[in-house]
Amino acid sequence: RQRQMGIRDRRLGVILFPSVKNDFPAPYRVSAQTLAREPLAKFTPLLSTSKTIVDEPIAYPVGAPAKLTASILALAPGDETGWHTHGVPLAGIVLEGEMTVDYGDRGKKVFRKGDAVAEAISIPHNGINTGTEPVRVFVLFMGAEGLPTAIPLRK
Repeated sequence: RQRQMGIRDRRLGVILFPSVKNDFPAPYRVSAQTLAREPLAKFTPLLSTSKTIVDEPIAYPVGAPAKLTASILALAPGDETGWHTHGVPLAGIVLEGEMTVDYGDRGKKVFRKGDAVAEAISIPHNGINTGTEPVRVFVLFMGAEGLPTAIPLRK
């Protein structure tokens, strides 16, 4: 039976895409055995917004080629990021631990494992690991060539 671009194979429990060639390099090639084992992909949105955590509108940089930067922020208990702003929009998800971010007169917010956030861009803030274990945050910066992802401040 035809479903969107693929064909659902009820025996395998997968959607097959006959128009897509499977001529990727060996590490990325999908075997028939893998297709037979793997369930259908499930997509779970974590965050969908047009504003940051402190209500700033999200605006992408212009004038230079786009550049995505994916990072892991890791802080030991008690460590801080230092006061900073960002030159570009960014989103993050806490992978482990707990982090409190101080947004100055806009208050503090606590983020725990699984929390997703569109972080402040031009509002100064400082992240502190307020937990008892290391915190790890996956961060995706949506910037442009030549623009900094973070701008340290003196506070």
